[in-house]
Amino acid sequence: MAANGMNNGATGRNGLAKIHTEKRADEVCHDDSTTPMKAQTIDELHSLQMKKSAPTTPLNGIQGPFAEEERTKQQLQSISASLASLTRETGPKVVRGDPASKSATPRVVSHHHHHHVSPTISVSDSSLKFTHVLYNLSPAELYEQAIKYEKGSFISSSGAIATLSGAKTGRSPKDKRVVRDETTEHDLWWGKGSPNIEMDEQTFMVNRERAVDYLNSLDKVFVNDQFLNWDPQNRIKVRIVSARAYHSLFMHNMCIRPTAEELENFGTPDFTIYNAGQFPCNRYTHYMTSSTSIDLNLARREMVILGTQYAGEMKKGLFSVMHYLMPKRQILSLHSGCNMGKDGDVALFFGLSGTGKTTLSTDHNRYLIGDDEHCWSDNGVSNIEGGCYAKCIDLSREKEPDIWNAIKFGTVLENVVFDEHTREVDYSDKSVTENTRAAYPIEYIPNAKIPCVASHPRNVILLACDAFGVLPPVSKLTLAQTMYHFISGYTALVAGTEEGIKEPQATFSACFGAAFIMLHPTKYAAMLAEKMQKHGATGWLVNTGWSGGRYGSGSRIKLAYTRKIIDAIHSGSLLKAEYKRTEVFGLEIPTAVEGVPSDILEPMNTWTDKKAYKETLLKLGGLFKNNFGGFVAHKIGEDDKLTDEILAAGPVF
Repeated sequence: MAANGMNNGATGRNGLAKIHTEKRADEVCHDDSTTPMKAQTIDELHSLQMKKSAPTTPLNGIQGPFAEEERTKQQLQSISASLASLTRETGPKVVRGDPASKSATPRVVSHHHHHHVSPTISVSDSSLKFTHVLYNLSPAELYEQAIKYEKGSFISSSGAIATLSGAKTGRSPKDKRVVRDETTEHDLWWGKGSPNIEMDEQTFMVNRERAVDYLNSLDKVFVNDQFLNWDPQNRIKVRIVSARAYHSLFMHNMCIRPTAEELENFGTPDFTIYNAGQFPCNRYTHYMTSSTSIDLNLARREMVILGTQYAGEMKKGLFSVMHYLMPKRQILSLHSGCNMGKDGDVALFFGLSGTGKTTLSTDHNRYLIGDDEHCWSDNGVSNIEGGCYAKCIDLSREKEPDIWNAIKFGTVLENVVFDEHTREVDYSDKSVTENTRAAYPIEYIPNAKIPCVASHPRNVILLACDAFGVLPPVSKLTLAQTMYHFISGYTALVAGTEEGIKEPQATFSACFGAAFIMLHPTKYAAMLAEKMQKHGATGWLVNTGWSGGRYGSGSRIKLAYTRKIIDAIHSGSLLKAEYKRTEVFGLEIPTAVEGVPSDILEPMNTWTDKKAYKETLLKLGGLFKNNFGGFVAHKIGEDDKLTDEILAAGPVF
């Protein structure tokens, strides 16, 4: 009776929707207010929740029901070949999907070399088990993997994933090794001042085997197939095999993400990283000086990481590889920021940490091409990466709104500290490390230009934070001076001494990135000069450091003034200014820049103690001269003419 009564009118008591019922032949009342459910069990219901990702393109003409199966088989064979042990001469049995998932595709592939191997020798525990491959997972899938299986992974209040890199919270340059063989013996820069520490082929193979055995012993590995370099003619295919979802998501953000179509036709990678960072290297192995080792083999196009989980090793390891591969194609690889004006004028920004490279290349009135790594080819400039790796220490919405807003779902936050309840990040907290970082796709920056390519640069800006306070806020450089200051790579950091007095310390890093270059610095400098000359680019030296005295007595040049100087460089108005020449460094300084007090343009004007100014200027000149001594012996070009020109462009006493 009650049921029938409910059918009168559209609403029941208290305005609630009425339940519609119908008595069927089986004498049971059915609720017909919703469509009947297709699933009969909870597992069936879960299976309805996700639909299968459909492949978008046919595989080289193969169509029909077996096309996807053939595609998967080829991908897995390629991955199995990457993970093949070189002693057992077989690859592991690889299968697609998460071992924890009931629907993991049971497609098994193992890679075999074509010559006969006696089974009694080749059979091992690792050859009997399956290695599950999690291939090019999406950020959402990687979040799930990290949250479920990696201790120390949390979702922050902004939606970014916060994670830890373990004991190492920065790069380990002293543990990086490069195989010295017939090829690299003559190509690479070895010896004093070089970042390239040698190892032999045999030791590399020992470490490679250790990494591959470790990865094959795991239930699952993450595999990323991605690209480097936005210039389609010169892009490099990279494969990253890792054990952590954090590493996979980091590289998903930092490398260029392939489309579904590009992924289906990816083929064999040009370079492979084996990241077994949770596993140490063997200290008894020749050339090993700690439990960490980052090894590059340029002939095999492989990199092995042992004993460090810091993700930046992968990013910078690939940058080193590009510093070797690109110059072989007459393409200049650069550690620089790059942006482009609305009229298409392009500027490169070089500078060491703390000089303002990221801040000044991120400009709301200009398109961002990239913040850190670029190539300059006959086609123009292209970003090497697909993401940004920004420092987070003391980050605020007011100071860096673009970086702040980029920290959202998909972004990796490294080693930050957050509130245990609200999960809000405290960017001023250095409890884990001062080197806290965020890695996010470049399209998270609103004014990024996609694809990240631009025409030839009009301006090449070298940034120095001069804590001695003697370099002018801006000076126009000749080609020889640009090469001199590019090879020098100067900045002065303020480091605390034992007495507590903070003394400026001159830092020189060849080509503004000595840790990553592979060839002698003069080779990159000669390429830079040749490209600048060919395309009519102007070199500038901009001091973002001190004025009116050294650190402690002078004051830091206002960021607003530096921005006005950069604006005048971009607009071309600074080229039309009047110039005068400084002593010692022989720099051309403008007499006026719009929006900048004229008295600060000549450093000597701002010092009250003129004698102290001259002494400090001579001291800095001496530091430049001493540093450059290491490069003098290296010949550039057919004769020594260019070398002499560069030397003459340095400080003259």
